[in-house]
Amino acid sequence: MSDRSLRGMRLGSQSMESEAGVEPASRQRVEYRTTSGESVFVTFAMEAEVPQVWYTKTGQEAIIVDGEKPENPNEKHQRTHWDMLMERRTTEELEEILQQRLEHYRELHAL
Repeated sequence: MSDRSLRGMRLGSQSMESEAGVEPASRQRVEYRTTSGESVFVTFAMEAEVPQVWYTKTGQEAIIVDGEKPENPNEKHQRTHWDMLMERRTTEELEEILQQRLEHYRELHAL
Protein backbone atom coordinates (compact mmCIF):
# COMPACT_ATOMS: atom_id res chain seq x y z
CA MET A 1 0.00 0.00 0.00
CA SER A 2 2.90 2.39 0.58
CA ASP A 3 3.82 2.24 -3.14
CA ARG A 4 0.33 3.47 -4.03
CA SER A 5 0.22 6.89 -2.39
CA LEU A 6 -2.44 9.35 -3.43
CA ARG A 7 -1.26 12.32 -5.42
CA GLY A 8 -3.21 15.53 -5.49
CA MET A 9 -2.92 19.25 -5.79
CA ARG A 10 -1.82 21.49 -2.98
CA LEU A 11 -4.95 23.44 -2.18
CA GLY A 12 -4.58 27.18 -2.37
CA SER A 13 -1.06 27.20 -3.74
CA GLN A 14 -1.90 26.94 -7.43
CA SER A 15 -4.73 28.45 -9.41
CA MET A 16 -6.90 26.31 -11.64
CA GLU A 17 -7.53 29.28 -13.96
CA SER A 18 -5.39 29.84 -17.02
CA GLU A 19 -4.03 33.23 -18.04
CA ALA A 20 -5.30 32.91 -21.58
CA GLY A 21 -7.17 36.01 -22.74
CA VAL A 22 -6.11 38.13 -19.75
CA GLU A 23 -4.55 41.46 -20.68
CA PRO A 24 -2.38 43.21 -18.10
CA ALA A 25 -3.08 46.86 -17.30
CA SER A 26 -1.24 49.40 -19.43
CA ARG A 27 1.88 50.71 -17.71
CA GLN A 28 4.23 53.64 -17.68
CA ARG A 29 7.88 53.68 -16.63
CA VAL A 30 8.89 56.75 -14.62
CA GLU A 31 12.46 57.84 -13.92
CA TYR A 32 13.51 59.41 -10.62
CA ARG A 33 16.94 60.87 -9.84
CA THR A 34 18.64 61.67 -6.52
CA THR A 35 20.83 64.70 -5.89
CA SER A 36 23.86 62.38 -6.04
CA GLY A 37 22.89 61.31 -9.58
CA GLU A 38 21.46 57.86 -8.83
CA SER A 39 18.65 56.94 -11.25
CA VAL A 40 15.64 54.88 -10.22
CA PHE A 41 13.01 53.53 -12.62
CA VAL A 42 9.56 52.72 -11.22
CA THR A 43 6.66 51.18 -13.14
CA PHE A 44 3.14 52.49 -12.52
CA ALA A 45 -0.24 51.78 -14.09
CA MET A 46 -1.24 54.42 -16.64
CA GLU A 47 -4.20 55.58 -14.52
CA ALA A 48 -2.16 55.71 -11.28
CA GLU A 49 -1.25 59.04 -9.71
CA VAL A 50 2.53 59.35 -10.03
CA PRO A 51 4.23 60.84 -6.95
CA GLN A 52 6.76 63.64 -7.43
CA VAL A 53 9.16 62.14 -4.85
CA TRP A 54 10.30 58.52 -4.48
CA TYR A 55 12.63 57.01 -1.88
CA THR A 56 15.38 54.73 -3.16
CA LYS A 57 16.52 51.47 -1.55
CA THR A 58 19.40 53.38 0.00
CA GLY A 59 16.93 55.75 1.68
CA GLN A 60 17.75 58.78 -0.46
CA GLU A 61 15.02 61.06 -1.75
CA ALA A 62 14.69 61.00 -5.54
CA ILE A 63 12.76 63.57 -7.55
CA ILE A 64 10.94 62.78 -10.78
CA VAL A 65 13.02 63.69 -13.85
CA ASP A 66 11.93 67.04 -15.34
CA GLY A 67 9.99 67.80 -12.20
CA GLU A 68 10.57 69.85 -9.09
CA LYS A 69 10.15 68.89 -5.46
CA PRO A 70 6.68 69.89 -4.23
CA GLU A 71 6.09 71.64 -0.93
CA ASN A 72 4.69 69.29 1.66
CA PRO A 73 1.24 70.61 2.64
CA ASN A 74 1.25 68.44 5.78
CA GLU A 75 4.48 69.97 7.00
CA LYS A 76 3.71 72.74 9.49
CA HIS A 77 6.10 75.57 10.24
CA GLN A 78 7.13 76.22 13.82
CA ARG A 79 4.56 78.54 15.41
CA THR A 80 5.92 81.22 17.71
CA HIS A 81 4.16 82.90 20.62
CA TRP A 82 3.60 85.92 18.40
CA ASP A 83 1.93 83.78 15.71
CA MET A 84 -0.44 82.28 18.27
CA LEU A 85 -1.20 85.72 19.73
CA MET A 86 -1.97 87.16 16.29
CA GLU A 87 -4.41 84.30 15.68
CA ARG A 88 -6.46 85.47 18.67
CA ARG A 89 -6.08 89.28 18.57
CA THR A 90 -5.83 92.06 16.02
CA THR A 91 -3.19 94.79 16.19
CA GLU A 92 -5.83 97.33 17.23
CA GLU A 93 -6.95 95.15 20.13
CA LEU A 94 -3.36 94.72 21.28
CA GLU A 95 -2.79 98.49 21.18
CA GLU A 96 -5.92 99.04 23.29
CA ILE A 97 -4.87 96.40 25.86
CA LEU A 98 -1.38 97.93 26.05
CA GLN A 99 -2.81 101.38 26.78
CA GLN A 100 -5.10 99.96 29.50
CA ARG A 101 -2.21 98.14 31.19
CA LEU A 102 0.05 101.23 31.02
CA GLU A 103 -2.67 103.33 32.68
CA HIS A 104 -3.12 100.65 35.34
CA TYR A 105 0.63 100.60 36.16
CA ARG A 106 0.81 104.40 36.24
CA GLU A 107 -2.05 104.49 38.76
CA LEU A 108 -0.28 101.90 40.95
CA HIS A 109 3.00 103.82 40.97
CA ALA A 110 1.26 107.14 41.62
CA LEU A 111 0.03 105.93 45.02
